[in-house]
Amino acid sequence: MKTGTTANLFIRSSLVLALALAIWSPIQAQSAEPAQMKNMTEAKMMERCQEMKEQKQKMKEDMEAQNAQLTEQLAKMNSAPEDQKMDLMAAVLTLMVEQRIAMDARKAKMEEEMMQHMMQHMQMGKESMSQCPMMKGMKGMGEKSGDAQKEQK
Repeated sequence: MKTGTTANLFIRSSLVLALALAIWSPIQAQSAEPAQMKNMTEAKMMERCQEMKEQKQKMKEDMEAQNAQLTEQLAKMNSAPEDQKMDLMAAVLTLMVEQRIAMDARKAKMEEEMMQHMMQHMQMGKESMSQCPMMKGMKGMGEKSGDAQKEQK
């Protein structure tokens, strides 16, 4: 549940940042390949949308696998004899830090790609963004987050 909330927050934050860049900084919003973007066909754009959606799903699956691995390591540590717990604890902490560093770098790269992707949609027009599979999956997100906030209170 926490992973879903974090993923929603990540996606919404990325979209807000992308839109802010497009509004306040049109010069920076241009990518390194503006001619290629303008010539991108709608079919190619939708293909890229699907690729990004698949990357996002893969990241979610990888995070779930990492959580399962950590859970397994913690169970092993907790059931170990006292003389082995410190070494196992150090191994768990090392694994957590390594995973966190790698995932942070991966998220930063994906966030940059998502912002560029949204900029491409903006250059292609309003209709293009509404057709994006990533945007279609986000419809009603505000309602869901509102319900989650009500549940927490």
